[in-house]
Amino acid sequence: MPKSTTESRPAHESLAAVLQVRDGVLQVLLWQRAKQPSLGAWALPGGRLERGETLEHSIRRHLAAKVDVRDLAHMEQLETRSDPGRHPEEWLVATAYLGLVPADVDPRVPEDTTWHPVDELPPMAFDHGEIALAGRERLRAKLSYTNVGFALAPPSFTISELRGLYSAALGHDVSATNLQRVLLRRQLLEPTGETRPPGRAGGRPAAVFRFAAAGLEVTDPFAVLRPPDPR
Repeated sequence: MPKSTTESRPAHESLAAVLQVRDGVLQVLLWQRAKQPSLGAWALPGGRLERGETLEHSIRRHLAAKVDVRDLAHMEQLETRSDPGRHPEEWLVATAYLGLVPADVDPRVPEDTTWHPVDELPPMAFDHGEIALAGRERLRAKLSYTNVGFALAPPSFTISELRGLYSAALGHDVSATNLQRVLLRRQLLEPTGETRPPGRAGGRPAAVFRFAAAGLEVTDPFAVLRPPDPR
């Protein structure tokens, strides 16, 4: 239990689980703490809410110190954590956001900040590891019933390239044929009219697509992209 929780009001911080598919792996942006508590542990970017500041303004301000917020294609509120014991020294409420960066962007980050695979998190400060995993699960859910893939993808792509992004984010293989059928049926993709030359294995040129909308839309509220049947 933190000190003096019954004698003071809680402080409030904003945090962000910023995710991107990098090198074929879903990764989260973390910075390494240089002071106690949790010296040397890794943390999500964020910080204290200032007087007169909204939560969204707060997290965008803090993210600007770690990554260019213009690189974010999508951001949404993820959850609020109010357990009085989540911080060892004080009563600190946290509101966390999910941020997504397209795969074709390589944000510049400070020396104390780097990307880590979400499935192989380093030692994490406080409850930040739980928040990072909650961001991963929110993304996976929304890939099934919304068009949020637009925030992971570059402006144009082949179905094979998009399949790689979906597979990395979902944590299981995705059929390119099924993905194309589902996304076209929901009218989420549109052809650009361009093609990419075949790879070393030969074959036909690959059609190039883009997402029809660059903002979040619920497209099929009951859909679930499931792992392939192991049988």
